[in-house]
Parts: sequence; structure tokens; C-alpha cells
Amino acid sequence: MGIDLDKFYKACNPSKPLMGDREDRQYYIDFSAVRGSKIIESLKRTIARMSPNEPTCQLFTGHIGCGKSTELLRLKAELEQEGFHVVYFESSQDLDMADVDITDILLSIAGKVSESLEGIQIKLKPGYFANLFTEVVDFLQTPIDLNVEAELSVGIGKITAKTKESPMLRRRLREYLEPRTSGILDSINQELLEKAIGQLKRRGKAGLVVIVDNLDRVDNRTLPSGRTLPEYLFIDRGDQLQKLRCHIVYTIPLGLTFCNDVEILKNRLGGGLPPKILPMVPVRQRNGSESKEGMALLRQMVMVRAFPNDTPVRQLELINEVFDTPETLDRLCSISGGHLRNLLGILYGCLRQEDPPISGEVLENVIRESRDYLTSSLDNDEWELLFQVVQEQGVKGDLEYTTLLRGMFVYEYRDRLGNWFAINPALEETQKFQSWLKLQG
Repeated sequence: MGIDLDKFYKACNPSKPLMGDREDRQYYIDFSAVRGSKIIESLKRTIARMSPNEPTCQLFTGHIGCGKSTELLRLKAELEQEGFHVVYFESSQDLDMADVDITDILLSIAGKVSESLEGIQIKLKPGYFANLFTEVVDFLQTPIDLNVEAELSVGIGKITAKTKESPMLRRRLREYLEPRTSGILDSINQELLEKAIGQLKRRGKAGLVVIVDNLDRVDNRTLPSGRTLPEYLFIDRGDQLQKLRCHIVYTIPLGLTFCNDVEILKNRLGGGLPPKILPMVPVRQRNGSESKEGMALLRQMVMVRAFPNDTPVRQLELINEVFDTPETLDRLCSISGGHLRNLLGILYGCLRQEDPPISGEVLENVIRESRDYLTSSLDNDEWELLFQVVQEQGVKGDLEYTTLLRGMFVYEYRDRLGNWFAINPALEETQKFQSWLKLQG
């Protein structure tokens, strides 16, 4: 049976994480064997085995596009099998990532938890919030249709929707809520989370887990205090985010793992545990030789999207239905550097130009476009930083991180010796890099 093109195109869309439903699950590839550790297993064990009845707060990070959402949705599915009620949501849908504060995050969590519980007929009406909403509407002096009898999620939804479209209203709301942060936290804990966990356990559930995805996308802008927005939220105010009395997993910006306050982050927000970092899938090893295991799994990731019902062995036998030669598939996998969204992005770019089998010529055109787009923003100082990374296989501090990792110029990998860094393979093929390489002898 040939490729179902409609399903194949949909499965290759780089903007859509695998959502954990039955159809998506057939495309899932477990990369934990080559990523250096079983990260999702570790997050799950901490909740389900080591501390099922006591709140835990865990931090998860990695490059944007390296597969965090897919892994978190897998965590959700596995925790649900263990009997937990899991609330997963993408914070970027509710919050303005360039302008976010602690009370925004707390209200968003309260709203999503409330909405999820209402879906299984657990309806809680914290009295504190009923009064708070009335006061907020009076203070903002703007019409918001809030029914006192409405569910908590509806009230929070209406207020956040109103303020998301108006930065001025958002500032005024924060001025009002900021001095009341402790009261908001107490109400969420006592009137929402603790009561919810009690009702869930009476129904035979193991507890409540909240997974807050996409907080790693918080803008890295500098505040008037001199701190960056991520430092302010997750380090300076981290102890408040950590106080929610349920199991919670936050995604945080990768750059925080390079800042000087990484130990404070670990202790304030992580409860003594460092963030779990999801690295790239290795296409090469530290010594430059090919990572056979990494490349094999990346090939499988592409081919399972074309033939989800076939075995991995059979999928490889069908390469010529998707690519003109096996070498074209290998070229796609190696140039991606093991960045999963990048790999799918290049593949999708090819499919926008022709139906399978994809030719090597079309692939090279898409790679060239991608490389030109990537190099257009690099200046000489950044190239010098890149050359240092290549020589040392390391990234030293916040400046290097912000410039190189955030711009996807450098990728992080992990093996038995620890983490190491390599230049984005697309940049290795530029004239600038090749000239530098010749100078190194």
C-alpha cells in the first residue's frame, strides 16, 4: 500500500506537536536512549513513585522546537495511566509572552485547573475570587460581564481576554492584584487545589498534576531593574510559583541554566532539583564520527510518518517511495543537527515543492534557503563566538547562550560524559566557516 499523502503532509507539519491521541501516538519515537537520560521517566517517577501525596515542583527546559511539548504530552498520558488527573495547557495561548507577571501565571493556572475540573463535574467556587472579581471590575472601570454564579474559569477567562487586548488595562489590573498575590495564592491552594485533590481522591484518582507548557517562550527583555523578565519571574519570584499545593511541571527558558543565579533557581523554584534539560538528538558524537543510533532513530521518525502501520525494517525498505535515494534521507537527518522541528521544517519545505519521492536537488534547494536565512543575522563577533564553541565544545555564559543558543546557531547534546555543544550543521557548510577551518590547519 502506498503513502496516504494527506496523512503524511499532516504528520510532517513542523508547527504541530504530537498531541498524545491514538493517531499521533503511532508517530512517536522514543529518543531517550540517545539523549543521555530518561527525562520523562524521571519526571514521572518523582510524582508517581517518590512523592505521590506531597506536592512537587519540577522544571523542564530545552531548545524551542526540540520536542518538549511532545514529551510533556507523553508524560500526561503516562501519569493518567497511573491514575492522576492531569491538566496540560500551553500558557502562550492565555498570556502575552512579552509582558507577563506572576499574578498572570497564577490566574492562568487557576483558570485552566478550574476549567478541567468542570469538565468532569467537579465545580468549585472559591469565595475569595468571587469578591476579587467584583472589586476588579469596579477598579478597572470597564464593562466586563461577570456573573457571580459563573464558574471560576469563566470569570478568569473574561478578565484575561479583556486585559490581553489592552496593555493599559493589563498594567492597571497588575497594580491591583500585585499586593494581593499572597491572598490569591492562599485561595488557589485552599479553595481550589486542596478541595479538588480531595474530591479527585474520593473518585479513586491518585492526585492532581498541572503541566504548564510554553513558559520557556517568555521574552528575554531587560526590565528597568536590570534583571531580565525570565530572571524576575523564575528566580526573584520563583518561591511563589513553587508554593502551589499540587504536582506542577513548569517549562522555563533554557537561558536560565546559564545564568549566575542557577543555584538560586534550583532551590527557590525547583525545590532543590535542577531543571531537566531536553537536548538534541545526536547526529554525530563528540569526536565527529556519525552517531549511528541517533541517525537510525531520525530516519525512523521520518519514515514512520509515511508508513505508520509498517515495522521499522519494512519502513526502511520503502525509502524509495519517499526519497529518490537513501542518501537523500540521510542528508536530511544529518543537516537537521537532531533538532526535530528543524528536520520537519526542511522536510515540509520539500513537500511544498513536490510530491514524494523527494529529490536530492529539491532538498539541497531547501537547505540552501534555510542556511541563507540563518546566516543573514550573524555578524563577525558572533562568528568569533561560534568558532570558540567549535574549539571548546562548550558555551560559557549568558552572553554566548543568548546569542548562539537562542538563535539556533549552536545545539546542545548529552552523552555519558555530560553535555557538549556543536555548531548547527547548516553553518558548517558556509564559505565563512570553511575558510576558518582551513586556517586551523
